Amino acid sequence: MTAVLTEKNGAVRPPVRPGGPQPPARRRTGRERAFDDVPRWQIYLPLGIYLLFTLIPFYWMLLFALRPAGSTALVPWPMTGEHFAKVWNERSFAVFFQNSMIVGVATLIATTLVALAGGYALARFDFRIKGAFMLALLCSQFIPGALMLVPLFEIFRNLQMINSLWSVVIAETVFQLPLSIILISGFIKNVPVSLEEAAWVDGCSRFTAFRTVVLPLLRPGLIAVGSFAFVHSWNHFLFALMFLSEQDKQTIPVGLNTLIGADSVDLGALAAGGVIAAVPVVIVFAFIQKWLVTGFSAGAVKG
Repeated sequence: MTAVLTEKNGAVRPPVRPGGPQPPARRRTGRERAFDDVPRWQIYLPLGIYLLFTLIPFYWMLLFALRPAGSTALVPWPMTGEHFAKVWNERSFAVFFQNSMIVGVATLIATTLVALAGGYALARFDFRIKGAFMLALLCSQFIPGALMLVPLFEIFRNLQMINSLWSVVIAETVFQLPLSIILISGFIKNVPVSLEEAAWVDGCSRFTAFRTVVLPLLRPGLIAVGSFAFVHSWNHFLFALMFLSEQDKQTIPVGLNTLIGADSVDLGALAAGGVIAAVPVVIVFAFIQKWLVTGFSAGAVKG
């Protein structure tokens, strides 16, 4: 039962509920009410159609990779690994996989480090050409990589870096840097300068304050930038095709292209190679999706 209290002047207080006074209920906005009134099937049906449209190609690839050669069944049973053994051993996919991993990891490290330095400079320092530099970074995203093949080839030829994995790493890093610098600068702007100033007062240098205070807060942003640099370099076909000529230096995208013959295509081997190429990317995004969403949310607005 609720107690009814009386003031000294005879006025009656409103009844007090057990547990103390209750805060007033928050009024829902029109958008929230409209969302609650939408039937759930109108939300789940388009999402289900999109999911089906997305997963069918992956199922088709797994079907050709796992069913025996010559089979036309729509279910991969009995399953076989002959196609994977063929591309891994006979078609040198073990070498392609190793080369792609070297290029991807090296591009990730180089892009992250350079973008971190450039993003910090844009976020914390003011200089005369800052606006023009930002505009140049944005405009560079409109230049397709194919237009830069000839000058890059001449540069690497003069440096004697043709048929070297480092030529692909440098080219991939250069093309990933503009967007990466812009994203990292947005993440750093969300970190209050007062945190660094407090570290400076305590006797830290600028580098020490950045390493101990700012850098731990940038983990979601660094994961987002590094993951996209890795995935782009892992899947990129053009630079590896132009700068690498020997088979033992080629990457997985170029290796997949070698499975397509002039007169016939081994669909089972091609599908198995596609699965091998997709597995690392799927694993990377499965482990980093939490930090990836957090990173893009943090870099979306300036704090």
